[in-house]
Amino acid sequence: MRRGALIFAVLLAALLTAAPARAQFKDAAFSQSYNDDPSSPGDSTDTFFSFKEYFGGLGHKNPVTIRTMTLGSFVFVGGSQIYNRDYWKLPIVYGGVLGGTAAGFALKGKGNDKAATYCFAAAGLTYWASLMDGVVFYESDQSPLPGRATFYSLLLPGLGQIYNGEAWKLPIYWGGLMGSFHFYSLNRTNYERFRRIYNESTNPDVPYTGPISSETALYYRNLYRRYRDYSVLAIAAFYLLQVIDANVFSYMHSFNMSDDIALSAGPAVITPDTSYAFGPSYNPAFGMRFGITF
Repeated sequence: MRRGALIFAVLLAALLTAAPARAQFKDAAFSQSYNDDPSSPGDSTDTFFSFKEYFGGLGHKNPVTIRTMTLGSFVFVGGSQIYNRDYWKLPIVYGGVLGGTAAGFALKGKGNDKAATYCFAAAGLTYWASLMDGVVFYESDQSPLPGRATFYSLLLPGLGQIYNGEAWKLPIYWGGLMGSFHFYSLNRTNYERFRRIYNESTNPDVPYTGPISSETALYYRNLYRRYRDYSVLAIAAFYLLQVIDANVFSYMHSFNMSDDIALSAGPAVITPDTSYAFGPSYNPAFGMRFGITF
């Protein structure tokens, strides 16, 4: 009876001692800030995008991350040039984007559709160049900068891998993208062909005398439509994969792993967790302990 009371007292004391520690751990875990320097222009995971931070950066009141600067510039064209203090580039950006768009709409539908297409393409190219320019000239002491590698790959597939010094990956991603585009074009052409045949064979107003029946045309139309959709998914998969690859490996660039790998082994005594509380009634087990140092 006395032994049971002693055990109960020991367990109660342990619980009372651990309760404040657990409470302190929870408070610290939920109140801890993982960004040591909120004003640092490096990558941060605290806030995905902040309008206050972005417009404060445009006014040069506070530094912004490359993510905030670039995402804001997707909507507010020229924001990257303002933040980077490259004001002389703004007339080129606005002239190319606004002028090309206005000229395209003015020419479209007036017998100049080809010229209108060129104007829209010039406006899009200028918009893309303004985003790329902002990423290139963003100032940072960190190299490689994960945000820069990510946006490089978003704006030009494979450029993030070149920035990370992993150009050997380009044949993999570019081969996957070009192969997917090839199969997309092939499957789309066949889909359009059999769709046209099926529409002609099922048109009651026009007699159909083609060699392919409507059932066969329907089967291949659905088949190539499915293959076309698979090709689109493959394009998206290769594109997203190279973006993720650029981001992850730019983060791992500073990860230092020593080439000295050591394996240690030795005898060990394995005791149950309750052996110290309930006395020596449990027999310990003997075994080997292994450890890897790298």
